[in-house]
Amino acid sequence: MNTGYRRAYQEAASALEQVLQAGDGTRLAEELWAVATTVDANPVLRRNLGDPSREGQDKAALAERLLSGKIHDEALAVVRAVVAQRWPEPADLVSALEQLAVEANLAHAQGLGRLGQVEDELFRFGRIVEATPDLQAALSNRRADAGSKATLVDRLLSVKTAPETVRLAKMAVASTRGRRFDHALKAYLEQAAARQDQVTATVVSAVPLTPEQHDRLARTLSAQYGRQVHTNVVIDEDVVGGIRVEIGDEVIDGTVRHRLADARRRMTS
Repeated sequence: MNTGYRRAYQEAASALEQVLQAGDGTRLAEELWAVATTVDANPVLRRNLGDPSREGQDKAALAERLLSGKIHDEALAVVRAVVAQRWPEPADLVSALEQLAVEANLAHAQGLGRLGQVEDELFRFGRIVEATPDLQAALSNRRADAGSKATLVDRLLSVKTAPETVRLAKMAVASTRGRRFDHALKAYLEQAAARQDQVTATVVSAVPLTPEQHDRLARTLSAQYGRQVHTNVVIDEDVVGGIRVEIGDEVIDGTVRHRLADARRRMTS
């Protein structure tokens, strides 16, 4: 994320947080997502609303003329704040609208005390899709009808799953700018972690961790990184023993498989 995008997004996100204090997060998320997909599908509209050489007030007025009466005032206020910014590229406008729609969903879940649940459910859903080639192909097929993919997500997740999880999964399979499902889901999970002022660690282990081991690992990582670390555990018998921890681009590999591979490299070097 470059500096220009970050600066513009922070301004737009401030407008979102103000609206969230009094608005309906679910409705706001749906309407922002609808605007994002509409702008993404219309190159002329995207160029006009995202033109960095055009005055922000002029672009905001254009958005209001186009959307007034079609979305609620809260969503319109956020859209005006988004298009008023100077985005490095017109496509960045779509990225910001999608990111804010995700943020509204996460904020709604947080207000109901289930943001951690949503984060866990999204992670598990991503692992299930990754491990099921037919499902991965069905959800990643760009030629497939978006409604059909949304229906499939509904069938897979609607039972015993937070409604915010279902909405975010639907957004991920229909992500803007042709982004892959797994990349969209990863970005959504990073937003969920950031909203809770924490980072997320993926822990790969040959066997399930006991609650005591899980808690001890989370405390150790939190102390090491100076902030709360949320751990998602993935079971992979191929690692033989030990664990591998992935936090962002950093990997701490203490698995037996890694140590054996390292020993083989040393013996043959």
